[in-house]
Amino acid sequence: MKIYSVIFKQNGKRYNFVGDSEYEKEDYVIVETEKGLQYGKVIDILEIENIPKDEDREYRNIVRKATEEDQAIFYELLKEKEEALNKCRELVKKLSLNMNVINADFTFDKSQLLFTFTSDERVDFRELARKLAGIYHTRIELRQIGARDKAKEISGVGVCGQKLCCARFLDHLDAISMNYAKDQNLALNPSKINGVCGRLLCCLQYENEAYLECSKGMPNVGDTYNTKNGEGKVISIDILNRKFKVLVGSNKEEIELPKSSE
Repeated sequence: MKIYSVIFKQNGKRYNFVGDSEYEKEDYVIVETEKGLQYGKVIDILEIENIPKDEDREYRNIVRKATEEDQAIFYELLKEKEEALNKCRELVKKLSLNMNVINADFTFDKSQLLFTFTSDERVDFRELARKLAGIYHTRIELRQIGARDKAKEISGVGVCGQKLCCARFLDHLDAISMNYAKDQNLALNPSKINGVCGRLLCCLQYENEAYLECSKGMPNVGDTYNTKNGEGKVISIDILNRKFKVLVGSNKEEIELPKSSE
């Protein structure tokens, strides 16, 4: 028996399931979740002995490898969820609710219909849920999400000119600290260190290890440093290239340190 990591949408969170049969990476499968059956894709295979032991943890099952019929049902559900999303937005407008509905998702067996939304305030959506349940005759869940999750759902282009990291390859969002920006010697200007979601850039977190490695042995701005021409003051640093400038009298000298791996 092996553990299979499965995602339900591109760059979505991974979930682990057990399987009695053999599955390969990129296989599409039908899995059992607490919300009902789901259609997903295998992205990793783990030997069960490599999984941290947790006596209280019970992995749910992969029901079967997805068939062509399952795939057809899945594509039909994609169309239906778009219709449900439009209907929900229409009802939100009629009920004058202060919420922006971002996405809709059916479980594969249509036992649940989940809507995600953003709002600047707490929303009483009980009447909305009743109307939706009356239309779709299934369990309705409405979930309020934050700015980061919204960016991951709708995607976009970052300040680097590339597709947002959260929508492109990050399968889960870690907490990001202002200390990362300080470690990377970045100006603490929101326009420079915040992403399109208005929160700290995701790359600050996953790039930080490289910055810490490159900064080993590097001085800080304001430190004194002895050069061949005398003692001076460090006025700027380039962490990734391991270079810094020292002001000695009225002259600026550029110092380059050996790469940290050498």
